[in-house]
Amino acid sequence: MKILVIGGGGREHAVVWKLAQSRRVTKIFCAPGNAGIAEQAECVPIAATDVAALTAFAVERQIDFTVVGPEAPLCAGIVDALAARGRRAFGPSRQAAQLEGSKVFAKRFLLKYGIPTARMEVFTEVGPALECVRRWGAPVVVKADGLAAGKGVIVAQAVAEAEQAVVNILEKKVFGAAGRQVIIEECLTGPEASVMAFVDGQTYRLMSPAQDHKRVSDGDTGPNTGGMGAYSPTPAVAPALEKTIRDIFDRTLAGLREEGMDYRGVLYAGLMLTPTGPQVLEFNCRFGDPETQAVLPRLEGDLLDVLEATAAGRLTEAQLTWTRDTAVCVVLAAGGYPGDYVKGQPIRGLKEAGQLAKVCVFHAGTKRNAAGEIVTDGGRVLGVTALGTDLAGAVRQAYAAVERIHFDGMQYRRDIAARGLPRSQT
Repeated sequence: MKILVIGGGGREHAVVWKLAQSRRVTKIFCAPGNAGIAEQAECVPIAATDVAALTAFAVERQIDFTVVGPEAPLCAGIVDALAARGRRAFGPSRQAAQLEGSKVFAKRFLLKYGIPTARMEVFTEVGPALECVRRWGAPVVVKADGLAAGKGVIVAQAVAEAEQAVVNILEKKVFGAAGRQVIIEECLTGPEASVMAFVDGQTYRLMSPAQDHKRVSDGDTGPNTGGMGAYSPTPAVAPALEKTIRDIFDRTLAGLREEGMDYRGVLYAGLMLTPTGPQVLEFNCRFGDPETQAVLPRLEGDLLDVLEATAAGRLTEAQLTWTRDTAVCVVLAAGGYPGDYVKGQPIRGLKEAGQLAKVCVFHAGTKRNAAGEIVTDGGRVLGVTALGTDLAGAVRQAYAAVERIHFDGMQYRRDIAARGLPRSQT
């Protein structure tokens, strides 16, 4: 089979890496890809958001199956466009992708179908939004409605910070069209967890849970990022919580059917594990990043079989099992990220890191320069994933690999998965 993977980050590298292990795959294309993906797939210089060009490429090359990585093309209707030209794809329709494309839509959906989530109010004008912030007090969460590359959520610890976030979103338009509406939301407390599921329209299968690290610095400090690391499984999702989590997915799938949405693809629930039980912070309509880099290495069997069964509405026929190993992914980011950062820094030690046992170095923001060197080309540059028989061993191996890699300005958190370790091992 000829496969097209859309996207060019660490998530897509992990998907390409796993698909390349399938005996049924004869050729993988990736658009636009990156320097690491280029070692396992033919990279195509088409932007992940160029729906027309991607569809034309899939038709021209007679692609058998397309796997969509990022949220933007899903929300732009890439799956619908491919289906209209007779091409099969993995991912939800444009209508169903609203669960991520509009936080306002998602919150109203949650409340309508009795799915536990924080209380909220929605505003389109600065004045009423500021009045709400002052009435609620801090801490409080301010969210831009649309897609903002993981940076549209501000957890404000002071009223002044929340007020500035409202002004930045609604008045200064720092997130562009994504900030046409703003949500003021109750600030929940507790550990966060990421639970992804394959959904085929009628049923779902949960993946192994993961825990992401959103803040840029150790101790969950600094601004939010797209994710600085993850590990799977996480002890935060105790067996006692599984019934409640399944109830969340049951209600969500029933609600989607009630709304006339045939949701097929990955449904990702970002959960806050509050003292009163799990509550949904957000939905994503695709694999998480960097959670995928910690989850897929633990998947046994053929990923292509699972993706095809999901897209075809035959998920009950798919084999979905996980290794007993624990996986830890540490993200190496450019200096200054998530703010301004420099590109083009040569990366050293990739080969040496990849030679360690049970280590995968997934590329996110990389490319080859004119001299043939692999250099930085984004905010999040690499995801270094290691497997271990236990969490402590996976942490040690991941950081042993990180120590072999260097580029100017490299920054990373040194406490990935620390919340899952006993205090004596932290």
